Amino acid sequence: MYRQRFNSMQALRFKHFTRRSYALFSCIGREVLICTLSVATLTYAKADGVSTKPVHQTAAADTLGHEEVKLDEVLVTGSRAPLTALQSAKIVSVITRDDIQRAEAASVNDLLKLATGVDVRQRGGFGVQTDISINGGTFDQITILLNGVNISSPQTGHNAADFPVSLSDIERIEVLEGASARVFGSSAFNGAINIVTRPDRESCVRLSAEGGSFGSFGGDFGVSLLTGSVSQKLSGGYTQSDGGTKNSDFKRRRAYYTGSYTSRYADLVWQAGLSSQDYGASTFYSAKFDNQWEATRRIITSAQADIKPFGDERLVITPQAYWHRDVDHYQLTRGKEGAKNGENYHRTDVYGASLNAHATWLLGKTAVGMDIRKEHILSTAYGDLLPENEWKDIHGTDRRYDHRGDRTNTSLFLEHNVILGGFTLSAGVLANRNTGLDGDFRFYPGVDLSYRPNEMWKFYASWNKALRVPTYTDLYTSNSVQQGDTGLRPERTSTFKAGIRFRTRGVEAVVSGFYSKGNDIIDWVYETEESRKYHAMNIGKLDNMGYSVDATLNMTELLPGSFVTRIKAGYARIHQRHTTEQPVYRSLYALEYLRHKATFQLDHRIWSRLSASWAVRWQERMNHYEPYTKVDCKLQWTAPTYSLYVKADNITNHRYYDLGGVRQPGLWIMAGGSVKIGL
Repeated sequence: MYRQRFNSMQALRFKHFTRRSYALFSCIGREVLICTLSVATLTYAKADGVSTKPVHQTAAADTLGHEEVKLDEVLVTGSRAPLTALQSAKIVSVITRDDIQRAEAASVNDLLKLATGVDVRQRGGFGVQTDISINGGTFDQITILLNGVNISSPQTGHNAADFPVSLSDIERIEVLEGASARVFGSSAFNGAINIVTRPDRESCVRLSAEGGSFGSFGGDFGVSLLTGSVSQKLSGGYTQSDGGTKNSDFKRRRAYYTGSYTSRYADLVWQAGLSSQDYGASTFYSAKFDNQWEATRRIITSAQADIKPFGDERLVITPQAYWHRDVDHYQLTRGKEGAKNGENYHRTDVYGASLNAHATWLLGKTAVGMDIRKEHILSTAYGDLLPENEWKDIHGTDRRYDHRGDRTNTSLFLEHNVILGGFTLSAGVLANRNTGLDGDFRFYPGVDLSYRPNEMWKFYASWNKALRVPTYTDLYTSNSVQQGDTGLRPERTSTFKAGIRFRTRGVEAVVSGFYSKGNDIIDWVYETEESRKYHAMNIGKLDNMGYSVDATLNMTELLPGSFVTRIKAGYARIHQRHTTEQPVYRSLYALEYLRHKATFQLDHRIWSRLSASWAVRWQERMNHYEPYTKVDCKLQWTAPTYSLYVKADNITNHRYYDLGGVRQPGLWIMAGGSVKIGL
């Protein structure tokens, strides 16, 4: 990669390279001292990958541990132009592959519960129907990405966590807190979560199976093939369970395929996924009906290319095309069909294309881009009523889609990044036009700053604006317990964030604070004590403010041979200030935020290859929820080609509520294993 000559260099002293694929890159852009001989390393280098690429510039020095160096060497999605975690003006929280393997987790949602700034409101086990939000926001105010591709649905954020990948497919999960419209588009109102899948480094087959409490069992498979410059991976899985509570049984199926081609002048990446689940929806949407049922289907596909006209990173042009479909079948009373019984069908299609480019030149990195996204829904309830001759048949039933909604979202991006020594400035703007509002472009600027006086400290601050248009659910829902509003105005926010990160060998700590100033926030509310139907409305001004503290001790680096291998702890506190002229008696989402959240994780060895990981989470939610503590544990035997485990969720058997009257299961024990077979 092109490197600016006026950056100062620091000397790196070492005895030998590690035998890791990224070891050489730890020296790029550094003056290397070998005995008494001083030489300069490569001016630029090429690295492969989708969104995980080795560092092309300054990496961490001897004061940092092995894990810190690895994390610094990947590109994170905190800006339009690719910046490493070390260079990024934002601190992006990363759940690593190691974190995933250690955790007592059955789904991506379980992993996110341990991220301090993330609120996970679970309805069912194994990630069935989970609402995910960030920094006091709601589930509709974040963008979900799979390998950098937006897979959020304009119908509702309730099904956003319906992923076609399993935990074994994932390399890492990136959590970006705060308004991020200029990076991901207008839907990134309060933040974004990017799931990055992992390519195997060799051709192999992976098999896994597990079973346990409440009639739960399932299995996964994965096949990876590497032939020259082409890498391909196919995976799939099935899980079913009685659910642990009344009417919470489920069946989940998934399949995922991804491939890549790498060359000097172009890198190609493609992916396709399918997820399907049928589940008892208990009291998911209303405490008045405890026998609800839902089935969802999701198809995703995308393809993109990184075209490098000069054969390096000085100029990269990235065209991308994507499409995903969400099908939702809901019954207010399980088994009862027909509109009069509260049965609805929805089919949402999102398809679009983008063209992005970033260039590295004398004054930094500049990125420009555009994205055109078409959102289309056919429904028995959402959208405008169609003439009868335009009704569409619904597969598997005599019902017909008789409503339709369409809107087109156009986004134009411009960003520039300046990196001078330890200083990074990233500034940009989003120009957005949505036909669901009007024909006008709206502008959402943002500025991110960070300063690294040395390898241990990093100071950062940011200001960003964003907008979110209402979902089709917000606009058109109309039933006995909920009423949408087609006159809803879009939400607007302006977010300030600042923080400090400290790192040295074996120790990392991050302290951050934020202030989010929201206007026309959308919520579902009871307007009076006598209300019996939730109404969607703009509830006025809502300011979220808070802070978080996270600390990690890698004991194997502090005390080699230590029985305890890692300790992690985090705490977050949020306060809201709400002002409105609208009558609000009870909030269903926006005002039911996490006031306090504390997490603690402890990993330790037991004997030989046997280890244990403990996780404790305490949280207190506003709006009359009782605070609760949840304790989980995982025992694992890990060998190079196989692993065996027993995991216990909710060891204390505490019965708690994350959302409304949806009671969560008690103690849930699962046992299983996985094996890797080389090809």
